Amino acid sequence: MDRAPTPPIRRAGLGAAVVALLAGGIAVVALVTRGGDSEPPVAAASVTTEASATTTTIAPSITTAPASTSTSPATTAAVATTTAPTTTTTPLPLQVSSPIAPPSDPNGAEPLVEVGWMSIPSIDLETPMFEGIRLTTLNHGPGHWPGSAAPGQIGNVVVAGHRTSHNAEFRRLDRLVAGDIVTFTTPDGVFDYSVVGTEIVGPDALWIIDPSDTPTATLFACHPPGSTRQRIVVKLALVPPAV
Repeated sequence: MDRAPTPPIRRAGLGAAVVALLAGGIAVVALVTRGGDSEPPVAAASVTTEASATTTTIAPSITTAPASTSTSPATTAAVATTTAPTTTTTPLPLQVSSPIAPPSDPNGAEPLVEVGWMSIPSIDLETPMFEGIRLTTLNHGPGHWPGSAAPGQIGNVVVAGHRTSHNAEFRRLDRLVAGDIVTFTTPDGVFDYSVVGTEIVGPDALWIIDPSDTPTATLFACHPPGSTRQRIVVKLALVPPAV
């Protein structure tokens, strides 16, 4: 028994039918395409066999897969942040005063002020120390150059003395060697300095009195003994106090 041909359905109608079936929850079994046009889907709910006039209706078995929603946990990647340390440069301490210029009248009078005591055991020297570098002061003992650092302070402690005249306290200055100790005793305390080295310079070498950014000391006198042609200069460094 022949079936009447099924009128073709336009693609637009097919699309609407598919949407309608999906919206109704019926599973599509097959979609047959013939001659470029689409036939309507055949649902498993209605199956007709040609060998028998009996139409068997099979209850549709619809299995709906449970909706599975998988939510991946949000992963936040830890970002290592390195912050460069802030570097603060602390300037070195400086000598708080500057030595005065050499006096234009080295024989001029000035007050005699004792400011401390000097001791150099290696040359058997024990002597008071005065403030000033004029000859009228040096005739009484070694003189501290005004404006140079005080013993124990940051800076250059400059002390001048005689080698031949009067008490000639610095007569044996040339015998000092590295490591010898020179001790200054002042109202501020007792300060030991260690000999670093000795050199001979010209009489105009004023750099020997320059300020320093470390605790140092400079002893100087005429050279050779009995002459003013040169200067003997002994450089020292403060010995850190024992802890």
